Amino acid sequence: MAASIVIATRESRLALWQAEHVRDLLAQRFGAQVELLGMTTRGDQILDRTLSKVGGKGLFVKELETALEEGRAHLAVHSLKDVPMDLPEGFALACVLEREDPRDAFVSPRYQRLADLPQGAKVGTSSLRRWVQLGALRPDLVVEPLRGNLDTRLRKLDEGQYDAIVLAAAGLKRLGLAARIRSVFETGEMLPCAGQGALGIEVRSDNAALLQQLVTLTHRPTWLAVQAERAVSRAMGGSCSMPLAVHAQWRGDTLWLRAALGHPARPLATLLRAEVEAAVADDAQARALGERAAQALQAQGSAAYLAEA
Repeated sequence: MAASIVIATRESRLALWQAEHVRDLLAQRFGAQVELLGMTTRGDQILDRTLSKVGGKGLFVKELETALEEGRAHLAVHSLKDVPMDLPEGFALACVLEREDPRDAFVSPRYQRLADLPQGAKVGTSSLRRWVQLGALRPDLVVEPLRGNLDTRLRKLDEGQYDAIVLAAAGLKRLGLAARIRSVFETGEMLPCAGQGALGIEVRSDNAALLQQLVTLTHRPTWLAVQAERAVSRAMGGSCSMPLAVHAQWRGDTLWLRAALGHPARPLATLLRAEVEAAVADDAQARALGERAAQALQAQGSAAYLAEA
């Protein structure tokens, strides 16, 4: 590995934690000197509209990819859930680190869990996926958009703009804010999105030497699980305006994959659900499992739902 490495990162507190985590890992494993290149993305700048209306999660990675393309940085660290299913030509996902808690967290100053909220309570989330699953669990609640970085979302909750908000448990834990979690949604209640809780490292695909070294950091069980999850999203179209939940977990050598699709225009519409499992030992088998789940959703009429996305 080059003696000096530059990591492109967003400047939110969570993104910087993630970049610093990778910086320390590279220093420990390879003895590299690592600098951080902080950047503000379009996704960070546009806070008055939901992501599905302004271009999707790819807005969080484009500026970082530009820094890689121009040679100002060697790699970019992403929350894998923010990475589009298909990267632009010239870029590669070099590795995926071991996953943190993939579940969603219920955060509230007054209530312990979703079931405790009174009828008509206001819940904040930026995610269509969470929106439709909240509708399935509690159709009596008022779900409203919530944008901003993690600290901004918590501040809005503390100011009384919401009775509760739903966040990724991984981000709260990584920033030492686990005490803010009143309860977690088990995956049987609310499925995460593809890649939730995992960190991915992106590089230029022509940087073969760096790719070869970063591959050694991959946590293989996490890599295969997220390959299956992302295959579902890819087969379904991979749009941020598609309220798709998908999560894979290991049972010995068998990967158990569940998926749920909501209607993007009717949050209270019936969720389409799929569940598949198979022995998985390589990338092709992981992707095939994800494609099976997508086919099961398609057989239930997902095309009518996706036509509204």
